[in-house]
Amino acid sequence: MKPYIHIFSFSASLLFANIVQAQGTKVNTDPDENFKQAKEYWQKGQYQLAFSVFKDLYQHPQYTYYTAFSGSEIKYYYLLSALQVNQDGADAAARLFIETEPDLVRTQLLSYHLAEYYVRKKDLANALTYYNKTDIAQLTNTEIANMKFHKGYVLFTMQRFDEALPLLDEVRQLVKDSNYADANYYYGFIVFNQKKYEQALLSFQIAEKKNEYKQIVPFYIAEIYYFSGEHNKALQYAEQKIREGGQYYELQLKQLAGHLWFDKKEYAKAYPYLQEYVKKSDKVKREELYELSYCYYAAGNWQESINGFKQLGGKEDSLAQNSMYLLADAYLKTNDKANARNAFLFCANNNSNALQKEASSFNYAKLSYELGYTDIALRELQKFIQNYPSSSSLQEAKELSISVLTNTSNYKDALVLFEALPTKSDAIKKIYPRILYGRAVEFINDQRLDKAEELLDKLIAAPYNERLIQLASFWKGEIAYRNGNTDEAIQYLVNYLKSPLINGEVNATNAKYTLAYALLKKEQYANALPYFQQVAPVINSYASNIEQDAYTRSADCYFMQKNFKQSLQMYNNIIAANAKSSDYALYQKAIIAGATGKLNDKIVQLQDLIRLYPSSSLVPDANMEIANTYMANENFAEAINPLQQIINNKNATVWHPKAYLKSGVAYFNMDKNSDALSNFTKLVSTYPNSPESDEAIEYIRNIFIEQQQPTAFINFMKQNGKPVSYSEGDSLTYKSAQLKYESKDYNNALNGYLEYIQEYPEGKYAVEANYFTAEIYLFNKKPETALEYYKAVAQKSPNKYAERSALQAARIYYFDKKDYNNAIVYYQQLKLVATQQENRLEAMRGLLRCQYKSQQWKEALANAQELLQEKAAATDDKMMANMIVAKSAQLDNQADAAINAYKQVCLLGKSEFSAEAQYTIAYILLQQNKLADAEKAGFETIKKYGSYDIWVTRSYLLLGDVYFKEKDWFNAEATYKSVADNASNAELKKEAVDKLAQTLNEKNKTEKVEQ
Repeated sequence: MKPYIHIFSFSASLLFANIVQAQGTKVNTDPDENFKQAKEYWQKGQYQLAFSVFKDLYQHPQYTYYTAFSGSEIKYYYLLSALQVNQDGADAAARLFIETEPDLVRTQLLSYHLAEYYVRKKDLANALTYYNKTDIAQLTNTEIANMKFHKGYVLFTMQRFDEALPLLDEVRQLVKDSNYADANYYYGFIVFNQKKYEQALLSFQIAEKKNEYKQIVPFYIAEIYYFSGEHNKALQYAEQKIREGGQYYELQLKQLAGHLWFDKKEYAKAYPYLQEYVKKSDKVKREELYELSYCYYAAGNWQESINGFKQLGGKEDSLAQNSMYLLADAYLKTNDKANARNAFLFCANNNSNALQKEASSFNYAKLSYELGYTDIALRELQKFIQNYPSSSSLQEAKELSISVLTNTSNYKDALVLFEALPTKSDAIKKIYPRILYGRAVEFINDQRLDKAEELLDKLIAAPYNERLIQLASFWKGEIAYRNGNTDEAIQYLVNYLKSPLINGEVNATNAKYTLAYALLKKEQYANALPYFQQVAPVINSYASNIEQDAYTRSADCYFMQKNFKQSLQMYNNIIAANAKSSDYALYQKAIIAGATGKLNDKIVQLQDLIRLYPSSSLVPDANMEIANTYMANENFAEAINPLQQIINNKNATVWHPKAYLKSGVAYFNMDKNSDALSNFTKLVSTYPNSPESDEAIEYIRNIFIEQQQPTAFINFMKQNGKPVSYSEGDSLTYKSAQLKYESKDYNNALNGYLEYIQEYPEGKYAVEANYFTAEIYLFNKKPETALEYYKAVAQKSPNKYAERSALQAARIYYFDKKDYNNAIVYYQQLKLVATQQENRLEAMRGLLRCQYKSQQWKEALANAQELLQEKAAATDDKMMANMIVAKSAQLDNQADAAINAYKQVCLLGKSEFSAEAQYTIAYILLQQNKLADAEKAGFETIKKYGSYDIWVTRSYLLLGDVYFKEKDWFNAEATYKSVADNASNAELKKEAVDKLAQTLNEKNKTEKVEQ
């Protein structure tokens, strides 16, 4: 507490000022008499009168000729009186006199009066200088006491207390001295600060009797009683002075009284004093605010206690820890678990009180679980179990861990935690199938089918799986179908349909649809038909993509069973409904016309397809079928045009080898060997590894032989990488390796293939050798080694193994190497060469994912929209595609459109995409300053997507940003601190640390507590 410094008012200089004009002098008639009269005025303390006379004498030096007094003496008294009446500029003349006058008595006396002058002018440094030039031997006792007091006061004011103390001590003992009370006041201050309370009390009690101090020193007297251990006396005295009123330090007295009642645990009596003190003070100490907050707490005034306690965190001492513990309890009393959780977090991070730290650690974990912070609940429960193995809350902590596993969707961490348990009770084992199923679905949505299948196999083998076994069967069938294991897919889907359960994407409709496709692939058309019909018995313009496709496949089943009448009727229905597969239905109608001998109708309908649906993917098929029809009737000339249409179609490259071959055959049969050879040459040179290229060789041979140019044929073949005959060593080396492969002796097979590739890099079986080498390396879990061999096969496309090789190369670049640019190359190739719909779909998926990873939102938009139109697009495909649509809209500042697209992602299921989508919804709302909505959306991310740490961490930061904008410093601090302490991502951790510092800075500016 800063002492009150009293500045004295020296009013003596003003005495008699009002009578100056009324007094006359005799200076004009008798200078000696005037000088004597002036000295008499001086000696009587009539300084203004003396000054007037001395001034006149001083200003008329000729008078010195008529007096017995010297000019030096007149000047001396003139300066004394000028200083005494505070004449401006007198100090300069006095200082000059002191420096030049040889009379030491006069200079020392004048030094004293000059120092007094400086005291009155508050020029303390100069005052001290001239007090030090004064010899007390020249002063009266009164002047000596006066100088000691004033010099002590000056030193006190300059905070040179050790020098001031002995001077004030002398004066304070002079009871009759005019400065007696003042000296005791300042002396009391010094010894008070020296904790010499007995001496201070005596001095303050003397000072209290003077009016100037009686409303100042009571606070210090009360404090002396308190510091001396006389608490009751301090309280009684403080309350007495408060009742008397008018106290300068009334607030401080009330704070002391409140504190004393607080120490007695009389919180109701302490409360009014402490409340007024805190309310009227700009800043208060932490201890003072704590006491008031505790009074509120004791009275059950939870909200006011919360307002106080929440300002007392952020330190590492016991007061901060206890405040946070009580704050948490107050929040719980108001059912505010969210804020209670944050208070427990602060308490748990404080090491001052071990019991409070343990209890807070447990409650923080428990409330995290109850409020849906599953990632934190799991982490904190694990830490608690590890740190407090003897805790009374240990069993409850373990039970809470089980509850987290049971009720959270955080399957990733749940599985890790379950597998880490040393012993597993039946209760935990009952939860295990749910964890396996949830994590498997996440892997499916993330396109990690191998990982998903491992977990589904564990689920099927686990006890207590009755409620999930059918769901597992559905996904086993779906995965088997996607992987091309048709028989296995049929087995699991049939099993599922025996007692189907519904859970989102898992339903009887989807199972029947996939099962029907599996049977269709097996050419079991009669068995596939009823499942397609159950999915879509009829078709109309409102039918979904799956229903339209299922109805179309039903028609195909009738077609494949040669029930042309029924299939024709169904194809007509498809066209009438203007379904997406109308082009296909028209194509099939043409095929039926051809099959029933109506060749002209067939050609007309195929031409209609080309005309009506010029962008259809079936245009190359239609042209090829027209050409085939003409060639079957040996109308080779008419076949040339549709074949040329295929060759000119840049989007029909997969058909080019066949079109070149048939064009060559048509020209050959028209005896146009030159045109035939031109087409065959183009085929062999452009597509040397295609089956059609090998087929063209015989025609080329015949042309050259017919022209009697065998040597030219041999040269032609060499130029195009087709030597007339491969060596016997080529064939034997390959077949030796192939026999080992077929007998599953993969190690020796691999050695054989590698030997072949080294000896015959361009050999007849180079494609096959590279392909099987890649397959063996992949089987041996060496994907990056396999990659180069898959690439070698894909680069020689088209060939028998190009499709799978492009697929595997793309997968390895994407999943194993994370090289998205190269993955794009092979996904694009796969999309062009794919003959299986599943592979074409995966190519589209892969392209989209690569574009997503490289943030090519605009480039990916068309691909995303195309994928959304695919009938067989899975949930994860739709998630990714909608993410692209959302990102593009966000990039164009179309916030509402972006949010709607992100919501579509979330509705499709739980995956990393939906986690990001939910976070981004919150982020957009925050940018729009919709703080309540942003907070709610951020919480949704944390509660629903605990497996995706990066988005959960970002969501915590976002919540901190919301609180920061709301100026809710307590929750902003708690949230940023939690991320700063626990984030695994270095970038996000630094962001949290920076934002925490900014929050603390803002908090310190606005809160009541002194920092």
